[in-house]
Amino acid sequence: MKPLVSILIPALNAEQWIAYALQSAIAQTWQRKEIIVVDDGSRDRTAEVARRYASKEVAVVSTENQGAAAARNHALQLSQGDYIQYLDADDLLAPAKIERQLAALREVDSRRILLSSPWGCFYYRTLRAHFVRTSLWEDLSPVEWLLRKMGERLFIQTATWLVSRELAEAAGPWDTRLYYDDDGEYFCRVLLASEGTRFVPEATVFVRSAAWNSLSYVGNSDKKKDSLLLSMKLHIHYLRSLEDSERVRKACLAYMQAWYGYFYPERPEHVAELQGLAAQLQGRLEVPRLRWKYAWMIPVFGWKAAKGAQMVLPKIKASCTRRWDKAMYKLEARQRAIGHATHVTSAAYQD
Repeated sequence: MKPLVSILIPALNAEQWIAYALQSAIAQTWQRKEIIVVDDGSRDRTAEVARRYASKEVAVVSTENQGAAAARNHALQLSQGDYIQYLDADDLLAPAKIERQLAALREVDSRRILLSSPWGCFYYRTLRAHFVRTSLWEDLSPVEWLLRKMGERLFIQTATWLVSRELAEAAGPWDTRLYYDDDGEYFCRVLLASEGTRFVPEATVFVRSAAWNSLSYVGNSDKKKDSLLLSMKLHIHYLRSLEDSERVRKACLAYMQAWYGYFYPERPEHVAELQGLAAQLQGRLEVPRLRWKYAWMIPVFGWKAAKGAQMVLPKIKASCTRRWDKAMYKLEARQRAIGHATHVTSAAYQD
């Protein structure tokens, strides 16, 4: 019998997007699947919209708000699948994503192979999704995958993975202490339990570009910065547990340096802790450098103002791009509706 795949969707205040995510899950060409939505205490109509799709294949449950990690743990406990597909409530799976990944498995493969795939960012129109190939887009051993991720500051989106239940059980539950980068930390543990990744280029995921209030935006949230620091320390521990070498230490230092600006200079206790960890790795973190577009502001407005501009201005630009793409999406939808109505009218007239 073909394996059962559980598609698990945590959702919080996602009434605008949950229908699209569910439609992409239902449309999977892999027929043997179950879909579980966990509404994590939404204050909008997320649960109501999701329940419109309830069926033998689609289950919707509601819980008190406990965070994305807890919602995923709850969904996993309810699931029965041989493989686990996580899907955020605003993202989309290409129709053959799961089928193509499972087809990539060989008869000799164990359940410890971790399947990955490409992903591209979009706002409203998936045809405009932007795919940027990285060095993670290939088959890799666990240590090589983590080295590249941390040394080059790369990541791979949650929905790209397809995880066997054996791997999920070996990795353990999602860490509910983490409010930021819980997925990065979780899949580190999945990697540690795996025999390596198999990248399937034909399987595709569409990731909706994050808004300012999304989980993936750190901003000035102390809660998220605390979570980021914990996740960073765990990442370093996981990589060094696989290999403790000069190249690993360099990758860990590069990883810390890349995130250092989120703490410097506002969180001196975190800055001191990171410098202490860097010393253990036989290195030292440098004062973060701002991009040239904003560095000129430092002598005029000060470091904090320049850093704030570097954080905020790209978000403003992205917000404008998002609005433009939304307008074009609505225009194209209207044109399709008019074309369909014209075709129906013409067909009726001919009859």
